[in-house]
Amino acid sequence: MSIQSNLQHIKSSLPENVTLVAVSKTKPVSDLMEAYDAGQRIFGENKVQEMTEKWQQMPKDIQWHMIGHVQSNKVKYMVPYVKLIHGVDSFKLLKEINRQAKRYRKNINCLLQISIAEEETKFGLNEEELNEILNSEEFKTFENVKIVGLMGMATFTDNQEQIRKEFLHLKEIFDKYKEFSAFNFQLSTLSMGMSGDYQLAIECGSTMVRIGSSIFGGR
Repeated sequence: MSIQSNLQHIKSSLPENVTLVAVSKTKPVSDLMEAYDAGQRIFGENKVQEMTEKWQQMPKDIQWHMIGHVQSNKVKYMVPYVKLIHGVDSFKLLKEINRQAKRYRKNINCLLQISIAEEETKFGLNEEELNEILNSEEFKTFENVKIVGLMGMATFTDNQEQIRKEFLHLKEIFDKYKEFSAFNFQLSTLSMGMSGDYQLAIECGSTMVRIGSSIFGGR
């Protein structure tokens, strides 16, 4: 099947309230343009340099999402154009995003990455660290970032019940913190689910899915 057919097939299966991020990391611009020509406007990359090169070459109505682990020293390169940073997993990183956004007189939307998987290899904040950020006096002064949602990655396993349990745990945290509202913290997006588990993620309340191989084929 072509990229266009894959996209149409996936989009037809998504509820209206779920946003599709086409994960285009390592794929050539020609593949991304095929998806673009089929109507896709939101692309997710996991390396700042690769995303910047693609942004320079491609139409400017694309929303670029940074979905990978972000190093603080790379933030400045994407601030001019990035639409959403998914994996904000430390206060230090959030502080740097705010600092660079201020420099460019921009406001950057972010998702806080919450650790829900049993694997040690996954990044993310636990609930205690999330609380620390929200109750920090310094966070209350951040005028150039806005936390618009939470993101999480389930354990890489075939055990559907374990994945379901992890997704539901994140949904529980999301619902709990939805009550917390500040000028720079208003949760509306719950990003969970990838090619292998996005349907289960949607059942558990996801409003944004990150799909790569089911659109572009394997890497």
